Amino acid sequence: MENENKNTSRANQTRSKSERPKVWVPPSSLDAPPAPDGFRYRWIRAESVGFQDTKNITGRLREGYELVRAEEVENASDYPVLDEGKYKGMIGVGGLLLAKVPKEIAQQRQDYMANRHKGQDEAVANDLLKEQDSRMPINVERQSRVTFGGTKK
Repeated sequence: MENENKNTSRANQTRSKSERPKVWVPPSSLDAPPAPDGFRYRWIRAESVGFQDTKNITGRLREGYELVRAEEVENASDYPVLDEGKYKGMIGVGGLLLAKVPKEIAQQRQDYMANRHKGQDEAVANDLLKEQDSRMPINVERQSRVTFGGTKK
């Protein structure tokens, strides 16, 4: 009998007893289907406080985003589809529309924004250095510190 136990493969053993029970999480109204290869999905604002945000939509479309139609997605019934208005047939919820963008364009946009942020950060640092006086130097070291309660002794 000992020989039988030694010959059972590890693949035949199950881990059902050691698996953690599934945990309930509140549903997200912004769940999106998996994006097709080479694309990323993003939710973009179509309206705000009941008013159409055409500037945002047209700007995103010029950047290379394309609105996602329900026909393009498997299991479209699992996602909210607009059934009236200007964006009829698109996937959308609460004033947001699902859009896809090629990964290359998304990466280029991300790099552009990172460089823009870096330039603004450098401009602020240089502006501070221009205003500096030797009698009262400005410390431009940027650090944050977290302390919890009480006084230091």
